[in-house]
Amino acid sequence: MVMQASSGTAAVTLPTDTQILVTRVFAARKHLVYRVWTTPELIKQWWAGRKGVVTSAEVDLRVGGRWRYAMDVTCPDATLLEVGFHGEYREIIENERLVYTEVYEGAPDGGGSVVTVTFAEEDGRTTLTLLAEAGTREARDAIIASGMESGMQEGMDLLEQIAISLG
Repeated sequence: MVMQASSGTAAVTLPTDTQILVTRVFAARKHLVYRVWTTPELIKQWWAGRKGVVTSAEVDLRVGGRWRYAMDVTCPDATLLEVGFHGEYREIIENERLVYTEVYEGAPDGGGSVVTVTFAEEDGRTTLTLLAEAGTREARDAIIASGMESGMQEGMDLLEQIAISLG
């Protein structure tokens, strides 16, 4: 059975002053979505969406393990900019749930978010729920204002295509 991809369908809501909630249904089984979410070689294929080229995807997938992703982005003035994020895994339940910190390396305050990602499967489709808890409303609003949603939609579309191809 071939599933129809669900391009651009992540819903982004703001449940509280410090939270961003993203929900997306993928036309793939959860172990495949989880695999694409956590495997460096696969992360490099989707994480930047169409906004840049992933140059680094380091994953030490264990509690206390660290991760770092970086991409090169071409700015409007044609200069090349590295955009990096890093964090530490706090909880890992394979194919079910990840909790990790996430820090944007270009943030002036060095703050970050705590991110909880859950993977739930029904009828061969996976609902991914991502809850990012920023430290302040200002930090949450800066994340939203960064244009993260369009890049995230592109990235999740690519993630889904990869997960489907692995099935």
